[in-house]
Amino acid sequence: QGGDPRIPALCRLAHTGGMLGALLHHPGRRLSLTELSAARLDGDVVELGEVYAPADLVEAPALRAASLAPLIETIRGAAFAGMSAAWIHGAGDAPPEVHEVQSATGRRLRAPANRRLIVHDPVLDPGDLQDLGGVAVTTPERTLIDLLRWPATQPGRRAWARLLAEAEPSVLQRTARRLAATDQGPGHQRVARFLAAHGVDA
Repeated sequence: QGGDPRIPALCRLAHTGGMLGALLHHPGRRLSLTELSAARLDGDVVELGEVYAPADLVEAPALRAASLAPLIETIRGAAFAGMSAAWIHGAGDAPPEVHEVQSATGRRLRAPANRRLIVHDPVLDPGDLQDLGGVAVTTPERTLIDLLRWPATQPGRRAWARLLAEAEPSVLQRTARRLAATDQGPGHQRVARFLAAHGVDA
């Protein structure tokens, strides 16, 4: 009575320990957008990032990261950063409309022209990266620093910084330690003021 009979079987795969990405549904691949929309109405899947996910999966950071993977599948060596990384780490409910990436390899990214994607040039230190669901993402503390020190050309960055601090309060102390170990480059004082406003000395 309604819904696609293939959906429940795919949902049950969530408990077999299979690859996380294999559990996510990309419109037009295994199932059409129409089929996935019907399954969403039946409560079998939910929209998440760029895909549809089984409704009974826990929305952990690894799942959020995997749900954005289609955005960078053709960009070799990309890592999610900034607003995208904040959402992956648990900030907010819906992902940002514009996503941000940096190079995880030190090589300049060759990204296709895409208004939904901002590519940043700075090279990431390996210690500022982590693997979530097979997707490279900046650590919460590096993410918070970037959101505060990057230019306010994207007004939402400051809001995402606040959401990240709310979602993971321990990131504030880690960010203070990370900031103390770096040179006072551009935006250093903005980060320090943000931490001070949240009761943390940088």
